[in-house]
Amino acid sequence: MNAYEIKDESVDQRYMRRALDLARNGLGWTNPNPMVGAVIVKDGCIIGEGWHTKCGNLHAEREAFAHCSEDPTGATIYVTLEPCCHWGKTPPCTKAIIENKIARVVIGAPDPNPLVAGKGAAQLREAGIEVVEGVLLEECRALNKVFFWYIQNKRPYVVAKYAMTLDGKIATRTGASSWITGEEARKHVHIQRHRFAAIMVGVNTIINDNSQLTCRLSSDDLLSESLHHTSLFVPVEDVEDRPSHPARVVLDSTLRIPLSSYVVQTASEIPTFIATTSTDAERIRDLEAWGCTVLVAKARDGQVDLHDVMDQLGALSFDSVYVEGGPTVHASLVREGLINEVHAYVAPKIFGGTTAPGPVGGTGVARPDDAFMANVKRVERLGNDIFFECEVN
Repeated sequence: MNAYEIKDESVDQRYMRRALDLARNGLGWTNPNPMVGAVIVKDGCIIGEGWHTKCGNLHAEREAFAHCSEDPTGATIYVTLEPCCHWGKTPPCTKAIIENKIARVVIGAPDPNPLVAGKGAAQLREAGIEVVEGVLLEECRALNKVFFWYIQNKRPYVVAKYAMTLDGKIATRTGASSWITGEEARKHVHIQRHRFAAIMVGVNTIINDNSQLTCRLSSDDLLSESLHHTSLFVPVEDVEDRPSHPARVVLDSTLRIPLSSYVVQTASEIPTFIATTSTDAERIRDLEAWGCTVLVAKARDGQVDLHDVMDQLGALSFDSVYVEGGPTVHASLVREGLINEVHAYVAPKIFGGTTAPGPVGGTGVARPDDAFMANVKRVERLGNDIFFECEVN
């Protein structure tokens, strides 16, 4: 039985699930575009498959036509997101569908992009093509929750990540924190770094740890994590299999970041942004000389205004930010209501100590009813550690 042959599902649902599997191959490469998969079926057989492999490359529908084993005239194409009907970096997919004489188009989710938003489906119907919408709608929406948020709000989807012990500590009373979790959990974090467009920390993380903030995975690591669903129609050499590094964002109100730090020294290789309230021209020139981009933000309570920073990152086409901050950064994000999702890794250890820090600082709430609430969407065991993926209410 193939992965898409699931019992008790309709034919349309089975092929749409296959398209969803293919769409996930684009995880980490398509930002700020959505992940999209497409499957072409004729006479009960798959004759072509494709997915959006990387931002700037062909969209899923055109990839499927390019990897089609026979004439698709009269076939059905399954696509996880409404086909685009406008010119961007690539031609409209509706045009390709019409030119290839497709008889039926099955769509998972509508595209919220105002340039599409129902216009793609309407254009196909006007061409005399049968269009079915909403097949596996919720799964297709969930796949691109980051894209949907970004296109509708014009600012990044924010994930706060931390690792802690059973008693809620992110370090010992001396500040030691390497390592709280085991190897499997740490590998999982690097997969998330590959997935999201930018990684954010406070300047103290750079000063204290000289962090690299890179995705330290090999191609084999990514493939072994089932981020790729192989296709008989798409040659392996056509697939992007190198991990992508997120852009690095450092919150540094007074520009204390050392010029000798790893992130500054490698800023010409990996995009690095320093968000600050400082207007020290000489210091800014020094950082820019190393390749850093300095984002001068509004001030709020003596710190960078995180709303302004997120707005600036959104304007720069960053659809998502993975925050590996300390208690102060996380507290600020909670206070400002900027967190969309929490990733918590819990290790079966107890550090103890009243002065040992927890993952969220600040003054905290006065009453349990005032707690910051989230919904647990996924729980996974990673070696001896537990991963919680939670969406914020």
